Amino acid sequence: MIFQPPPLSDADHAVLTEIDRLRSELRFYLHEPRRWLGTLRRATFARAVQGSNSIEGYHASVEDVVAVIEDEEPLTADEETRHAIAGYRDAMTYVLQLAGDPPTIDESLVKSLHFMMMKYDLTKHPGQWRPGAIWVENERGVNVYTAPDREEVEPLIAELLCSVNTSGELPMVRAAMTHLNLAMIHPFSDGNGRMARCLQTLVLAGDGIVPPVFSSIEAYLGRNTTEYYRVLGEVGQGKWQPARGARPWIEFCLTAHHHQAITMLRRMREMEALWDACEQLVARNRLPVRGVGALVDASRGLRLHRSLYIKLVQSSVGESVTEASATRDLRAFSDAGLIEPHGEKRGRWYGTSPQLRDLWLAVRAHRVVDDYSDPYSEIPQPALPGL
Repeated sequence: MIFQPPPLSDADHAVLTEIDRLRSELRFYLHEPRRWLGTLRRATFARAVQGSNSIEGYHASVEDVVAVIEDEEPLTADEETRHAIAGYRDAMTYVLQLAGDPPTIDESLVKSLHFMMMKYDLTKHPGQWRPGAIWVENERGVNVYTAPDREEVEPLIAELLCSVNTSGELPMVRAAMTHLNLAMIHPFSDGNGRMARCLQTLVLAGDGIVPPVFSSIEAYLGRNTTEYYRVLGEVGQGKWQPARGARPWIEFCLTAHHHQAITMLRRMREMEALWDACEQLVARNRLPVRGVGALVDASRGLRLHRSLYIKLVQSSVGESVTEASATRDLRAFSDAGLIEPHGEKRGRWYGTSPQLRDLWLAVRAHRVVDDYSDPYSEIPQPALPGL
């Protein structure tokens, strides 16, 4: 037996209705191709990878994560962190590729995703179930969770996969329960949390309403790690107890979807405004339009260099740029005072200029404070008859 989803309450349905309203707004932005969509997609993907790895103690800046995603050298991340980010990048990239035609999730797919994540350390048995018992310790070395016995792993995973593929639950609920059960079964020697979060995104990909990179809650979980662990601890109570109720977990995940949708809407509006401002700046200076996406990133602090610029142009506007053209573009932006050069020859990179930074600050100055209140607390309670 695995953890079962609780019957949805009126409050759950009300929160789901509000999430659907927010997602309808997201669909409006995503319905037609937008010039800035590739740039936002890459940044959102980087935040998801950053968030999931930070929960496991692999901390890196968004700039370093973008660098690893693009196979560039990060500025400060150590070797193990680079490997962890690259592994998760590979697994999540595959998940996003599957989104157009979501597959049946079977044991082979789960093990393959785990191998992609953990292949940098063969001592962690990548792509294989754990060889023995496993438990989780907190930062003080205290045992806070003991997973089910090794001989239970295969039958529990079989039941989980059957539930994933046949459950009639709503995608957000089914995805949340997949996350919970995999995390509690703890079938691998390491990487169980990352696998649980990755599978949650894969199940969400079957929804088809909003692309999974924009519906994933991994960035939210990375920003709210303490609460994430608290709720898992509340449900698990230290050992494998699937008869316990999963309501706190479902409410936590629906709240995460609600807050993440609010964040994505704000980022889409800001990206549109920033892109327009950079595009106007490029037009006034008669500079290459293909570099607008790179300038958008630079305005927010991302360092530019030739090889990265080529990849940013490809991902933002789909245009292939030669090294010679990239060098000319960057020199033209520098001569116009939009970016500032540092270093020499092969070590040269470009940082933002005050003029470009001011564009981003102007966009942020119009930011409306997002309402991240508890969506469950906003639901009116029914009055008793006669009152």
